Amino acid sequence: MVKDELRRLLEDVKNNQVAVEDALARLKNLPYEDLGFALVDHHRALRKGFPEVIFCQGKTAEQIAQIFNKLCDGRRSIIGTRAAQEAYDRVKEIYPDAIYNELARTIVVNRGEQAVFRGKVLVMSAGTADLPVAEEAAVTAAVMGNEVRRVYDVGVAGIHRLLDKLELIRWANVIIVVAGMEGALASVVGGLADQPIIAVPTSVGYGASFNGLSALLSMLTSCAAGVSVVNIDNGFGAAAMANAITRMIEEERA
Repeated sequence: MVKDELRRLLEDVKNNQVAVEDALARLKNLPYEDLGFALVDHHRALRKGFPEVIFCQGKTAEQIAQIFNKLCDGRRSIIGTRAAQEAYDRVKEIYPDAIYNELARTIVVNRGEQAVFRGKVLVMSAGTADLPVAEEAAVTAAVMGNEVRRVYDVGVAGIHRLLDKLELIRWANVIIVVAGMEGALASVVGGLADQPIIAVPTSVGYGASFNGLSALLSMLTSCAAGVSVVNIDNGFGAAAMANAITRMIEEERA
């Protein structure tokens, strides 16, 4: 069905019966591939600007490897999040150049599709305990084609450490701020920067932090303008939003 549709579409384009823009619009709605245990979306890159990201948690190593193989096909850069070492070992059998970030729990097969960085993303963390979430955001933003820099352990308990990073803050197009405890770093950075800020609450903290709920509510009620918030520990979601913003920058340049 998919091959027949593609064949007809190519013929229509060659015969000038369908404009290229219309052909791309039709490609965005082509069917997915059924693996039995997963429905692989091959055309997400056309709709969203980046291929489907594999959420590895809850999947077997073999399922993850099969999805990687179908999505990447030796040509696409693909990332898997919340991945265990076992899953990486299995993916590496297919793609020996696969990279595993143990801290971020990400698997990346990088095919270098993005020759030019589309935007500048700064990832900041309040504390070292927030690094797994911060690294998930940084790795994701980078594989999506952004230049990423990191500023870690600059929480408000030692605010002089943050003030030393003002030049980097001004450098970024988008800033991702990752913080647990009371999540105050997002508001402070929001008062210093005029760029879009994406705040990520983490589940780091003592009892009254309620596994990140305190940081989430604090960030949602921030008095600083221009601060958006994603879910607790959702570094990937922050990176995806940052990438959506930098894609707009790229389109304006074009």
